[in-house]
Amino acid sequence: MRQATHTLTLQTTGKGLYECTPAVATWVRDSGIEAGLLTLFVQHTSASLLIQENADPDVREDLADFFTRLVPEETTTYRHRSEGPDDMPAHVRSALTQTQLSLPVDGTRPVLGTWQGIFLFEHRSAPNRRRIVLHLIGE
Repeated sequence: MRQATHTLTLQTTGKGLYECTPAVATWVRDSGIEAGLLTLFVQHTSASLLIQENADPDVREDLADFFTRLVPEETTTYRHRSEGPDDMPAHVRSALTQTQLSLPVDGTRPVLGTWQGIFLFEHRSAPNRRRIVLHLIGE
């Protein structure tokens, strides 16, 4: 059994879904591990990870719009406002989604469906550098 780790850094330009499938797939392939389990973990409390459709960009826009309606940036609703009006809503959106994903690896590739991609979901309005830790275990 072998293990490999890597930290992927993504630069965001504000709220939205940022596909990282190609970068993840390249790292998995280069690891040389044929089959195993890949874990992804985002090291932030105001961003999350999703497996979502990667064919139609409207899906990403609709998801972002839905979460904006679901968790509005109403400053009188939250006590935590020290980092701006989008900070506490970003924490709530992160709590409603995922900070960790697990994917099987087969043939040195993450196993995803035809239209599935791996996305960082940025919940803050300002640009950020986000870190995703990748851990692969297998043979």
